[in-house]
Amino acid sequence: MTRTIAVANQKGGVGKTTTSVNLAASLQKTGARTLLVDMDPQGNATMGCGVDKHQLEYSNYHWLLGEASLEDTWRQSSAGFRLIPANTDLTAAEVALLQVDDRSHRLSHQLAAVEAGLDYIIIDCPPTLTLLTLNALFAADGVLIPMQCEYYALEGLTDLLETVDAVRSNGNSALEIEGILRTMYDPRNSLTGDVSKQLIEHFGEQVFRTVIPRNVRLAEAPSHGLPAMLYDSYSRGAVAYHALAAEVIRRRTQKDASRDG
Repeated sequence: MTRTIAVANQKGGVGKTTTSVNLAASLQKTGARTLLVDMDPQGNATMGCGVDKHQLEYSNYHWLLGEASLEDTWRQSSAGFRLIPANTDLTAAEVALLQVDDRSHRLSHQLAAVEAGLDYIIIDCPPTLTLLTLNALFAADGVLIPMQCEYYALEGLTDLLETVDAVRSNGNSALEIEGILRTMYDPRNSLTGDVSKQLIEHFGEQVFRTVIPRNVRLAEAPSHGLPAMLYDSYSRGAVAYHALAAEVIRRRTQKDASRDG
């Protein structure tokens, strides 16, 4: 079965898009057939995959509203996984979706026809709680939450968890926390260590063991339209995202085994 993971945090600048692109690339490299859905009108994930958001004939907007087929919309990323790209057109989808009955579930319905043959669908969410974010959460099996280990990040995490609970109560009862990912991690910073410790105390196994370090190569890669593994496969950032992909796969295998048992 396809595992759909929404990468979400209502706080911006936490490495959400970097995580979406690099996790998709790393999963694809393991042999897992992967699709990345860019649900952010900024289109940063699209550009980070080597697709020019300004040159799209059809984007996520057209696909979501049934104005273009998947075959017309999707693009091949630089790392080999498929991408449903986005640009500022997607902002208009917020208004258009208000006019349809399945406004919060449109993405779920569109993905239902796509899942066959895919192992993972990664959804890059906007950094705000919008109708687009809700569509992603209603479509997802799990929510992966990237966050920096800083004081205000904990406040943003609380808000997101409340949103996840609301989605569970209103139609997606199976939605899980895929994991909390510590990003831009600097072990030399005492606050980083303190917040990291608090996260593990409160959330235990829900916190990924993998941490994503502050890394210049990770920051440079998007400007070249490449995930870190193609820009510099030996960089600390690329290695960390390979480890994250392995952890995501391992957790899924363990869950499947416990259900079967």
